[in-house]
Amino acid sequence: MIQNKSQKQLYVILILGLLTAIGPLSIDMYLPAFPDIAKGLNTSIASVMLSLSSFFIGISIGQLIYGPLLERFGRKKPLYFGLIIYAIAAIGCATTLSVNGLILFRLFQALGGCVGMVASRAMVRDLFEVKDNAKIFSTLMLVVAVSPIIAPTLGGYITAYFGWRYIFGMLIVVISLILVSVYFILPESKKPDPNYSLRPSSIIQSYITIIKHPQFGIYTFTGAVAYAGLYAYISGSPYVFMVLFKVSEQYYGWIFATIAAGLISASQLNNLLLKKYRSEKIIRASIYIQSTIGILLVSTSLLGLHELYLTIILIFFFLCCQGCIFPNASALSMAPFGHNAGSASALMGFIQMSIGALMSAVVSVLQDGTALPMTGVMAGCSLSASLLYTVGRKIVINRASKILVEEEDLDMINTL
Repeated sequence: MIQNKSQKQLYVILILGLLTAIGPLSIDMYLPAFPDIAKGLNTSIASVMLSLSSFFIGISIGQLIYGPLLERFGRKKPLYFGLIIYAIAAIGCATTLSVNGLILFRLFQALGGCVGMVASRAMVRDLFEVKDNAKIFSTLMLVVAVSPIIAPTLGGYITAYFGWRYIFGMLIVVISLILVSVYFILPESKKPDPNYSLRPSSIIQSYITIIKHPQFGIYTFTGAVAYAGLYAYISGSPYVFMVLFKVSEQYYGWIFATIAAGLISASQLNNLLLKKYRSEKIIRASIYIQSTIGILLVSTSLLGLHELYLTIILIFFFLCCQGCIFPNASALSMAPFGHNAGSASALMGFIQMSIGALMSAVVSVLQDGTALPMTGVMAGCSLSASLLYTVGRKIVINRASKILVEEEDLDMINTL
C-alpha cells in the first residue's frame, strides 16, 4: 500500500515516465533486429525501415485524435483504449508473414501507444505546479532514457537467442504491466467534460487557438525540429553502425545504450541548471552547442574522416544537448494551457512526431551507402532549430503584447 504523499508521487511519476517511454521502447527494442527481420520476411533493410516510418506517422496522427478524447472522457479511459489497441497490434507484428503486414501493424501499434505520450504530458500539467513542470519533464526524460539503454541490448539478445518475433512478445508483456499500473495506481487527474465538443470544427478551432499562442509556437517548433535530429539518428544508426562499421547486433545495442546514456546525464544536469538559470537560457545555450556539434558531425562525413569511436562521441554529445532542450521546451510550451492541457499536449506531440517522421523518411530516401544522410539531417535539424528560435524569439518580442510574452515569461519561466 502506498503510505505517504511523496511515495505516491514517486509512483505516479514512474508510471507517467513508462507511458512516455512506450514509443521509444517500441522503436529501440527492434532496431537491432532489422537485418534478421529483413531476412525472415524475404525483403530488404530499406523496406523494414518503412515500418519505422509508419510507426512515426501513426504516433503523429494518433496524438491529434487523443487530445480531444482526453478532454471529453478524462485521462484514464482513453489510456485503456489505446493500450489495448497497442497490445492487439503487437500480436499482429509478432505473427505477420510479410513486410507490408509489419508496416501496417506497426502503424496501429503507434496509433494505440501514442496515447501514453499525450496523456503523460497532460497529466504533468494537471497534477503539478507550473514552476515544477520542467523538473518533472526532466525526471520523465530520465525514465525514457533508460529505454534506449536497455531496449536495444535486450532486443539484440532476444533476436540472437530466440528470434525477432519474440521482441514483440516482450512488448506485449510490458504493455500489460503498464496497463495494470495505470488501473490500480495512476489517479484520474481530470474529470470527464461532457460539454467538450468533439465536432471537427470545434476541435480544429481549439488547435488553431493553441498554435497561435506565441509561447507555444516558439518552443514547440524549436523543440520539435531539434528533437527530429534524434529520429534521424534512430532511423540511420542501424545502417551506419551495423552495415558501414560492421558491428554485431549485440555490439550495436551497447553502442546505442552508451549514446543514450547522454540523455540520462543531460536530464539530471538540466535539473541542476534549473536551480540557477531560466529554462529559456538553457534552451538557447543547448541549441547553439548542438548546432556546433552537428556541423562537426556532418563535416567528418563530407571529408571522409568518420571513424567508429569519433562518430559515437559526437552523437553522444549531440544527444546530451537534446536532454536539456526537450524538457524545457515542453514545459514552456505547456505552461499557458492549464484548462486544455490535453489538446495542447496532443498538438505539441503531433508537431514533434510529424517532423520526426519526416526526417526519418528523409534519411531513408537519401540513403547512398554512406553516413552522410544521417549526419546531414541531424546537423540540418540542429541548425534549423537554432534559426527558428532566434528569429521566432525576435518576432514575438517585437510583435506580441507585454502580457503574452514578457510578463508571462517572468511569471512562468523565472520560477522554473
